[in-house]
Amino acid sequence: MDKKNRWINELNAVTEAVTKDFGILSSEILLLKANPNEWSISENLDHLIKVNSSYFPIFKKLKNGTFRGAFIGKFGFFTKLFGDMIYKSVSDGGKKKIKTFPLWEPNLATSSGNILDQFKSHQAELIDWITQMAPFIDSKAIIHSPANKLIVYTLEKAFEIIVAHEKRHLEQAKRVLTKIQDQI
Repeated sequence: MDKKNRWINELNAVTEAVTKDFGILSSEILLLKANPNEWSISENLDHLIKVNSSYFPIFKKLKNGTFRGAFIGKFGFFTKLFGDMIYKSVSDGGKKKIKTFPLWEPNLATSSGNILDQFKSHQAELIDWITQMAPFIDSKAIIHSPANKLIVYTLEKAFEIIVAHEKRHLEQAKRVLTKIQDQI
């Protein structure tokens, strides 16, 4: 199986797990926090939507031929260093807590409708982008982080990061559910 199909399968598995594990929960329960310093299930999902969606303008520019990468992206050492460092930080299963960039903080006040429906719709859009980006993945396109133009990595590594990040927050949301079981 090629990497694009693997990513799609993994994203579909995350979507299925979110539906199975959280689909029967009320909006109120999805908003419960185990403690004030942890995100709720809804906040974890909102965060994933925000992070992933912040890549979409970059994908559009790649597709339209208007993307201008950072100069630092011309140096393979930096693209490998940053890509590997970010991937490692999000693929540790959530062992080490990491503060997110302000633009990726969950904000359910700006969200409308059912977070589970929004997440499923978002996942379909993300999967569509993976398909559209296939030629750029194959050509080893270098992009920058939506949060900082000086953080550069390959488009392929970006999708590896996105998938690992989703798995991390799925596990985090499952831990929240376990902790709030007594409140339900």
